[in-house]
Amino acid sequence: MSERTVYEYASIRVVPRVEREEFLNVGVILYCKKQRFSGIRVFVDEQKLKAFYPAIDLELIVNHLASFEKICQGAKDAGKLAELDQAERFRWLTAKRSTLIQCSAVHPGLCVSAEETLEELFSKLVLD
Repeated sequence: MSERTVYEYASIRVVPRVEREEFLNVGVILYCKKQRFSGIRVFVDEQKLKAFYPAIDLELIVNHLASFEKICQGAKDAGKLAELDQAERFRWLTAKRSTLIQCSAVHPGLCVSAEETLEELFSKLVLD
């Protein structure tokens, strides 16, 4: 039997009108120190977002989420934030903010495979 290890995750939300505090989950970010894993999955359902707020700037959303992905992955072209270690990048990305793109509170769990757990959470929290 494989060993279960601690992971942390947060859902990534689009908040079209911050003053209304309404949101739509568009992704999940997961960090597992023991497995040295940091991953993110994003899906923008343009139709849902437009129904939610017709004046939303979809290009802006997609660009911001692409930056989140690059920072999470530690991409060379993602600036200074991407140079931080995995834990620091995860903490920065999931920090509380009052902007168009926000994360839920960070939640812990136990997993055998961080990558499989990310896919399960993504399916449950974003695609369902």
